[in-house]
Amino acid sequence: MTKLGYAAISFLMASTAHAQSDSLSVAMLLAGNIEDNGFMEAGYNGLLKIQEEFGAKISYIDKIEPEPEQLAAALRRLAQDGPDMVIAHGGQNNQAAQQVSAEFPEIAFVVVQGNVTGPNLSSYEVLQEESAWLGGAAAGLLTKTDVVGHISGIRVTPGLKGRGGFYNGLMHTNPDAKFLTIFAGNQDDNELSERVAKAQMEQGADYIFTMLNAGRQGATDAMRGTSTRQFGNVIDWTTVEPEVFAGSAIADVSIPSVEAVQDYTTGNWKPGVVKAIGLENPTAVSLTLADDVPAEIKSQIEELKQKIIRDEIEVSTEYDGPEMAP
Repeated sequence: MTKLGYAAISFLMASTAHAQSDSLSVAMLLAGNIEDNGFMEAGYNGLLKIQEEFGAKISYIDKIEPEPEQLAAALRRLAQDGPDMVIAHGGQNNQAAQQVSAEFPEIAFVVVQGNVTGPNLSSYEVLQEESAWLGGAAAGLLTKTDVVGHISGIRVTPGLKGRGGFYNGLMHTNPDAKFLTIFAGNQDDNELSERVAKAQMEQGADYIFTMLNAGRQGATDAMRGTSTRQFGNVIDWTTVEPEVFAGSAIADVSIPSVEAVQDYTTGNWKPGVVKAIGLENPTAVSLTLADDVPAEIKSQIEELKQKIIRDEIEVSTEYDGPEMAP
């Protein structure tokens, strides 16, 4: 039997025992601010769901700089308290989770939006690139200038996949469009995101996809009162500021952590795997469009969505084109 096989049996026995004894404890690392109105807040909401739904004892650390050494140190502090599961929220934790999980082989580790595995490590992800692809397709149909932008902060795998998905959706509906893209280096810096958004607008972008956390506000401020509209991500931003947001590529990243704990308590959690959740689960992944988006475009996007679900369209996350300088 393989090392992973022994680990799976071990964790199945451990999770069943904890389910029976009602002594579940779950710790989470959130690299950013849990009040960012975005990715980190969604992760924290997932932790609160775990507390409510499973009666788990929870703990967390947030506001850690996304540097491997700092992330590893924070994960180590959480693991030293001996929880049943440590959840690292965000793909920026890939390297640190691989390192620290090896130091605590008796604890189950999960990376949300990650792509790493190990004898006691798995990854759970919502396929944000699928809703991002639909967002790019919608932007391609809506743009009047044929210039569409993308702004993100740190260069992590989920962000790269989301950017690639958006770009390929744009190319599907508008192959002649010019694509402006940047990873500016910070998810939470509003001055930076406002400056970058204005730079893309000056180059003609009338739709910009933002994959930001607390720094989204700067980009939103730059667009308010202009003809440029924004596509958000993670939550439905069209209900927050409909005059700015034309759509939102929803990827409910509170769901993976809850599913991981659900699997753990039922004995179904397995190390060594990456579990993916896509458009087939509209609670987790979907594209919303603002009320003023024409009905015919909404219909076209719905048709494309169904083709993705039926595997008639393959969502590519590749992008090897030019990027703007930070």
